[in-house]
This record gives sequence, C-alpha cells and structure tokens, in this order.
Amino acid sequence: MARSRAYFDYNAGAPLRPAARDAMVEALAATGNASSAHAEGRAARARIEDARAAVADLVGAEPRNVTFVGGGTEANVTALSPRLMVEGKPVELAGLLVGATEHLSVLAGGRFPATEVARIPVNGEGVVDLGTLRDQLDSFAGRPVLVSVMLANNETGAIQPVAEIARLAHASGAYVHCDAVQAAGRIPVDIAALGVDFLSLSAHKLGGPQGVGALVRAREGVTLPPLLTGGGQERNARAGTESVAAIAGFGAAAAASATELPAAAGWTGWRKRIEAIVAATGPGTHILSAGAERLPQTVCVALEGVAAETLLIALDLNGVAVSAGSACSSGKVSPSHVLAAMGKHSLQRSAVRVSFGWATSEADIDRFEEAWQAAVAGLAAKRIVAAA
Repeated sequence: MARSRAYFDYNAGAPLRPAARDAMVEALAATGNASSAHAEGRAARARIEDARAAVADLVGAEPRNVTFVGGGTEANVTALSPRLMVEGKPVELAGLLVGATEHLSVLAGGRFPATEVARIPVNGEGVVDLGTLRDQLDSFAGRPVLVSVMLANNETGAIQPVAEIARLAHASGAYVHCDAVQAAGRIPVDIAALGVDFLSLSAHKLGGPQGVGALVRAREGVTLPPLLTGGGQERNARAGTESVAAIAGFGAAAAASATELPAAAGWTGWRKRIEAIVAATGPGTHILSAGAERLPQTVCVALEGVAAETLLIALDLNGVAVSAGSACSSGKVSPSHVLAAMGKHSLQRSAVRVSFGWATSEADIDRFEEAWQAAVAGLAAKRIVAAA
C-alpha cells in the first residue's frame, strides 16, 4: 500500500480550508452580480461585505479600508504608486525604497520608473539595515517617498522590524507599504500597531482560494489611483466584477485563521524539531536566518554542495513536498536573490524551504523526519558511488 504524503509547501500555497470551500460552493450556487440592486445582487453584496469584515478583523483594520484584488502581486503593484491622494490633495513621491529581500513583485517597483527604485540592504540574517535606511531617507531632503518592506520573508521566514521602519519613514515624511502576505494568519498582524499606510494580503496563504487578495489602508484619507479602471467596483479602487465565490472563500479562511491564531504560536516547537532533524545531517548544513526572529512555521535549509532541485526531488520521491528556497521559472530553479542579498552566495542554489500550517499534524513531522533521513542517505550513497 502506498504511503501517505506530507505537504510542507504552505508558503507557496496552503491547502484549502473546508470552511473556505463551503463558502465558495454556496456562493457559486447562487445567482447575482454584487453590483445589481435586486435581491440576488444584494445577497452577493452581503457575501462580499461579510468577507471584507473578516479580512479587516484579521489585521485590525476598518472594513471600508479593505479593497479586494486579484492576489498578493496585484495588491503590491497597486500599492507601489508614485502618486497618492492625501486628504483630497495629490502627492507626488520622489522615489521608492524596497527591502533587498522583497517578493519579486515589489523588487520590480510596481508603477514606479526603474530609475526611481532603490534597494535597502539587509544583514546576514536577512533583516533590513535601519542605519542605511535612515541615510537613504535623508538623501531625499524631505521630499516624500514610499518605503516598502515585507513583514515576513517568504523564503527564510525572517521577520522585519516594520514598526520601527514605519517610525523612521514617517519622521521623514515618507509613506510605508508592507507586504504581509506570508505573515497574516501565522503571527499577529495589526495595521495600526505596525504603523504602515498600506498592507498587502493573499487568500491562498491562509487556506483560502488562489487568485484573490486584498490591499488594506490604515486610514481613509490616504488613497491610491486604481490599477484597473472602468467600473466603480470596490468603491472605485479596483474595477471589474468581483469574484464573489473567491472573496467569500477568502473571508472564511481569514475568519478561521483569526480564531486559530493563538494555536499558531505553538508551531515554533515543530519548527525547532524540523531544524534539529536537518541539523543532525552534519557539517555543511545551514539554517538560514537562524539568528533572526522568524515565522513559527518556516525553515530554510541548505546543504553545501547539494543543488536545491536535487534535494527537492529526493524528498518528493520519499513522500514529502517542499519547495526550492529560490524563485522558480518554467520549472527551473534560479539562484535565490534573498540569499544573495544576505551575502550567502555559495548557498544560492542550495536552499530548500520547509513550511507548514493549519492542517499539519505531528504525524506529518514524523513523515518529514523519515523522508529527510532517507533522502540524505540516498544522496550520500550516490556521492560514494560517483567517487568510486
């Protein structure tokens, strides 16, 4: 009988929660456009507004400040705009400062010209250098800019000092965007406590459906020009007929995540067990960002001299799904820009990410241990044969 598999790639996409699936099926079975005034349209609108309230509650925001979009990337690109409206007055931003380990949608600069985008360096643990950020802000001589730094890194799980970054930025007249896609539902996220102006979220990291996310504003007086124009959906912030089913699933996943958040703190014990398992491999094993505050459910590990895809396939053949710590394109693993920014150039092609979440069990951790040991033993045997 085939052995069960264990899924450890939550940072790429968590399994769909039953509550989210049920909400989506119910919405799909209903008729009505949320912009219509009849009873069917009002019912669709109610589903969207219920979801908006649940997403807002997850991050301590006001529901009216949540705009549903097509995913985390769209939320990021929408936020990275060189033009804002502040209390009804247009504001032109002089530039964009982004963390060197950001998601590629942020590194690309969104709607800013490439010449106006600069990167904030990080230390060897992947944490933003606040001193350099201060100097970069000072270089604009009081002209307003946008700072974009993620709350938690998608590869290493390293948590950034976003509240401190926001204080520095606001003191210089800058605005702040935070990609909280990987953090929401895994650690407490409060937009007011973080002090940021905009926050990006994605449903499928929480156990919701793929293809839907949200851009959250801290306050009503600061708005962005829409990325998509046309109809007046989402209070004129994002044109296009809303995907009621996807949004309903997002809301259900957000509500479940908020309820389970206290238990998520206990995931740190499983993370430490996984780290102990991989550390036992011996010399040449590296746990990235081990000296930084990290998400409780993310481990980024590299074995010197072992390509990430080689280890990934070995684990996959032993029944465990993980991902390469670097970005994948057309099925090929490219060097990790995150590790490069951290100065870990020799490990760029070796990093593998292990991430788990709401549906993980102790049995899955046991399965990982078996698979890791079998995979490492298999790789060692191949090296011995090759050397003979």
